[in-house]
Amino acid sequence: MIEFSPSDYQAIALSARVAITATAVSLPFGFAAAYLLVCTRMRGKAVVDGIINLPLVLPPVVVGYLLLLMLGEKGWLGSLLAEWPGIRIVFTWWAAVAASMVVGFPLLVRSIRLGLEGIDPKLIDASRTLGARWPDTLLTVILPLSLRSVVAGATLMFARTRREATAWLFPSAWFPSFFPLPCCCSMRVW
Repeated sequence: MIEFSPSDYQAIALSARVAITATAVSLPFGFAAAYLLVCTRMRGKAVVDGIINLPLVLPPVVVGYLLLLMLGEKGWLGSLLAEWPGIRIVFTWWAAVAASMVVGFPLLVRSIRLGLEGIDPKLIDASRTLGARWPDTLLTVILPLSLRSVVAGATLMFARTRREATAWLFPSAWFPSFFPLPCCCSMRVW
């Protein structure tokens, strides 16, 4: 039987906490992005789709480095957040959550998008014709019919963020109490 040390349990708990938080925070944004790509007519839809899928083709180290540049005190988002007292993302576990969100977001959006594309537009039109407002149509027609794809996307994102350590080492730092699960596994092998 495999014996785990306290640091192994700490790594498992940290990875689970980061993956659960990243998935939960990303769900509404992922659904909104998928809905935007499927159900609206807008210019530049291919550009938005390309930006959303960019973390799939970039190496995780590059994603982490870009997040470090963006969220650092001199980065455009980090300088905006620095104006508010007490808000700092870089070198905290929230940086790991941000990196996990960025890396797993394309998988979430792709799955939800496939589910939304499978909904018959006549059902949505019928709901609207019968007097349902958009929030009612969303809650009674769109969400129930796309629930499987939302669960599939959340599962894929959770799995990807659970195993992803490379992207979050740059913005969240490397110190002994902050080892994600993949790093602990590789340290045991070496």
